Amino acid sequence: MTQGPNRLLDDFAKLMTDAAGVAQGARREVETAFRAQAERFLSDMDMVSREEHEAVKDMAVRALDRIEELESRLAKLENGDSPENGDA
Repeated sequence: MTQGPNRLLDDFAKLMTDAAGVAQGARREVETAFRAQAERFLSDMDMVSREEHEAVKDMAVRALDRIEELESRLAKLENGDSPENGDA
């Protein structure tokens, strides 16, 4: 009879392990379904991805740097730092 309670505890431990595995699988399924639904929702709203946002942000920074460079060159030209002073 000494194996009776041990066997019962072993069976119970196996049952709990199996239940934990099932719960973990169910959690993964719910997460996958939620992600798919969220992606569908965001695509319907014409949201941009983080990568697209970062690419456009980098382009804007480069454009602003170029604008500053051109404004500086224009200011020098307007101040007469050019061989042509408009006397032609």
